[in-house]
Amino acid sequence: MHHVLRRLDLNLLPVFDAVYRHRSVRLAAAELSMSTSALSHALTRLREFLNDPLFYREGHKMCPSVYASQLAPYIAASLSALNQHLNPVQPFDPLKSKEAFRLAVTDYTAFSVFPGLMNSVQRTAPGIDFELCYLPHKPALNELLAGEVDLALSFSEPDEVIHPDLEEIDLFSDEFVVLSHSARSSLTLEEYLAAGHLVVTPWNEKKGLLDTHLARLGLARRITLKTPSMLSSPFIVAESELLMAIPSSVANRLQPLASVKIFRLPFAVPRFTVKIYSHKRSGKKSSTQWLKTTICQSIQQKNGQ
Repeated sequence: MHHVLRRLDLNLLPVFDAVYRHRSVRLAAAELSMSTSALSHALTRLREFLNDPLFYREGHKMCPSVYASQLAPYIAASLSALNQHLNPVQPFDPLKSKEAFRLAVTDYTAFSVFPGLMNSVQRTAPGIDFELCYLPHKPALNELLAGEVDLALSFSEPDEVIHPDLEEIDLFSDEFVVLSHSARSSLTLEEYLAAGHLVVTPWNEKKGLLDTHLARLGLARRITLKTPSMLSSPFIVAESELLMAIPSSVANRLQPLASVKIFRLPFAVPRFTVKIYSHKRSGKKSSTQWLKTTICQSIQQKNGQ
């Protein structure tokens, strides 16, 4: 492999690039901190290797040959790529960074994390941008493994085995509660099972997490309305007999907006933990580490810790 490169002194390529850009041996030598005689000697060696004049003098300018004009963009692109990738990694400075992060989220995790996060980031890292991708849990982890997203904000599924190339950070725990119209005074298990239910299914899921828990108890609920919209759901509940299970942190913020009442679930369901998922290799980048730390700090401030 690379039989040509093994015979070529790669130090000659910056010489070619500098002469091509400046059209001058003197200016190219000054840029490369070489004497004009040393640069001329290097250019002679490259001409002999490539068996082409490469440049010819026309007045005060060094004009490229046809072959040199063909080579120039490839040499420039290769040198630029090598400079970029071989340059020592600079310390991450959030105040100066223009980095763009791509995160896999759900409606719930974006609602829980990003109001506080953006409040912090706009002050400490004003040049940083975000792109949020709405993905269910397993596709989000697959995107993370493929390097398509920087982080995923989700919560683990029951009996989940984490992939060996991923790592997770516990962010906060939450529990499901039930929203009902404000006229309801109680919610027993019998009333819960007899009611119709609104379920938010952004990816057209066949059943929700609570349906799995009910099935383990030998019970089932009637899903009257499936909708992809979290925004409209509490307002539908407020003006109907439907019930809606929702994480408590969201319910508490929606309650005064939609005139709904919050009830505890009338059957036992374990609390769940929202997590930051990252790739064990790409997640070690200083910028990604900074973002994970900033997310954790924004959640702690929100919870008064």
